Amino acid sequence: RRKDLFFTSLFCSSAPPGSFPVSSLRNPRQISATRSEGSWVASVRRFLFFFRNLSARIGWRGGVWRSWALRSALWTASLMMGRSRWTQNNLLDTFNDHVLLIVLDKLQDRADRQAWCLVCKTFLRLAVSCRKCVRLLSVEVLPSVLRRYNNLQGLNLSCCLRVTDDSLLSVAHLVGKQLKSISLAEVRTFTEVGLAVLAQRCKSLLELDLSHCYQVNDLHAVAISRIESLQSLKLVSCREITDTGLYFIAASGKRLTSLNLRCCMGITDLSLAMIGANCKELRTLDLSYTEITNTGLASVTNLELLENLSLVACHGVDDEGLTYLKNDSKSLQVLDVSRCQSVSHMGIMSLVNGSFPLQQLTLPYCLPITDTLLKCFQKFEGLQSIRFDGCDVGGADLACIGKGCMALRELSLSKCQGVTDAGLSAALIGCRGLLKLDLTCCRELTDVALSSIAMFCKNLVSLKMENCSLVTENGLTMLGDACCYLEELDFTDSIINDAGLNSISKCMALRTLKLGFCLNFSDKGLVHIASSCTNLRELDVYRSTGVGDEGVACISIGCPRLKTLNLSYCTSITDTALQSIARLRELQILEMRSCILVSSTGISAVAMGCQCLLELDVKRCALFDDCAALALAKYCTSLRQLNLSYCAITDRGLAAIAKLNCLYYMALVNLKNVSVGGFAEALLVAGRLKKVKLLACLEMAIPPKVIQLVESRGCRFAWMDKPILQQSRY
Repeated sequence: RRKDLFFTSLFCSSAPPGSFPVSSLRNPRQISATRSEGSWVASVRRFLFFFRNLSARIGWRGGVWRSWALRSALWTASLMMGRSRWTQNNLLDTFNDHVLLIVLDKLQDRADRQAWCLVCKTFLRLAVSCRKCVRLLSVEVLPSVLRRYNNLQGLNLSCCLRVTDDSLLSVAHLVGKQLKSISLAEVRTFTEVGLAVLAQRCKSLLELDLSHCYQVNDLHAVAISRIESLQSLKLVSCREITDTGLYFIAASGKRLTSLNLRCCMGITDLSLAMIGANCKELRTLDLSYTEITNTGLASVTNLELLENLSLVACHGVDDEGLTYLKNDSKSLQVLDVSRCQSVSHMGIMSLVNGSFPLQQLTLPYCLPITDTLLKCFQKFEGLQSIRFDGCDVGGADLACIGKGCMALRELSLSKCQGVTDAGLSAALIGCRGLLKLDLTCCRELTDVALSSIAMFCKNLVSLKMENCSLVTENGLTMLGDACCYLEELDFTDSIINDAGLNSISKCMALRTLKLGFCLNFSDKGLVHIASSCTNLRELDVYRSTGVGDEGVACISIGCPRLKTLNLSYCTSITDTALQSIARLRELQILEMRSCILVSSTGISAVAMGCQCLLELDVKRCALFDDCAALALAKYCTSLRQLNLSYCAITDRGLAAIAKLNCLYYMALVNLKNVSVGGFAEALLVAGRLKKVKLLACLEMAIPPKVIQLVESRGCRFAWMDKPILQQSRY
């Protein structure tokens, strides 16, 4: 009873002002007198607000604790609606399925939704009924999952190693009638027979992703062509497909709206002629890194509805091909000609007189930017995004951008030579609606540039100024005072100091902050960030040697929703910092290479506290031993990527980690305390590995049958030619 009273009082203190008066708890019957649907929804909203704040305050972890919180919160909600006793039937009478589904829809966090399923069978039934998409890590559970979620419409099998034709047969048999999307990216164990079964039974299939399925060839393409309802098809890096296979796909692809043929080296202009003649509904087409020429591009112009065209590194396309686009493409909105070495400024200028409503133009690494080219942009009144990455703009007047592109929302000058304060300021005068600005490696920029950004781009959301070493705390003060909507800041490799971080802390909406290679700030600067930027999700202080335990502790307390943290080469970090990190219940990615002072004690604390961890890099953490490995194996059961290179674990620790069900990538270079037998055992146990890094000398030491078995599962070996450490057991 004390527990429930505690929940009730905490509920009242957590509710937003005016949403629920405390006096109503003294006489809950007053609420039950009005039983309109609106009162139920209002109560549900208060319940949601309570649960979210309660979880953040107490720091619960694990589905059992969260489900207990949900039960107690529901008791409180039923009390507000006139239910003085906890009975499951009365409660479910109060919350009908419609209202409960509204509650479930508000729970976006994965752990919260899992806790929902643990409350009672009714909650589980509702969660199952509304589940539309599933992403599996193991194909062994596929049949049972498909039977449970019988309303499934989206299925992602890209993380499964051994998806065979029988697996696809199960998919087609159990959910084929309503399945609309399936991803088999990087899966290389099925044949054209499995795709033929999908085509036969999945009559409603709209999206198919076969990216990086290197076995896919023309026979697979024939099977794909039988999916008459298909609207989106991804064949990225399917290099065995030729014009013959695409001929079948195009012949039956009258409903296709999106086609990705990136890195399909076997296709030529012949297949594009068929696509242009038949796929009249196509709106998105990616032909990057293919051998097409102007002739193929002329066929593409027959697609009257085409809106998005990507031609990255298509060296056979030149100015003549762009002329075809100008004359015949009436609806083109997005064009990417990055790294097209044969395209000149004349070709881009020829697009100006076209009749299409271009909104996004990407020109990185393909041509020098001139005044003549920039002036032509003034005629693109609807242009919203321009990317000049890696181009030489030294001889251009950037003011032309500000004069013509008034609707610009994104401007990227990353790694452009010749960007100056005067040029950037002239460009920003007219672009007052700019939301994203990338100035990476524009080394001539100073505080004058930041002053212009603060003056003209007050709605800026993302700013990247990596390696802009002339920016000082004065410029950051102006930025912090003016750009209060900033969500992403990148000042990697700059001279930013504690005073600069104090200015940045005024951007309270900040979600991503990158401060790698910044040697002039200390824990004091991180204290400023932690005190104001409580919504921070990603922090990168890679090689920022001034960071210590105090700064990490403040970040852990002040930014409880942090998901990504990079502390690599912060050599002052000790176990004290890791014990603070253990408070970050939502942490998913943690990198701490060469943090030589951390030991198993700290890493074990992280494992117990950060049970949502997906990626961990402890390379060259010499004190990482079997105790830390066993803690990770016990608590971090969702771990997917792990780098243990140069650590002190033995056969025992490696075997424990290898049993993790979700682990699909491991780097195991120079583990001097692990024997050849230990490596072989770990490889056999880790049945879901997709990639593993090992020393090259182990290729001859590990039994060939073990390597063949692991490769047959779909795992790839990366044999690293590195010097062997002394006292190695191989």
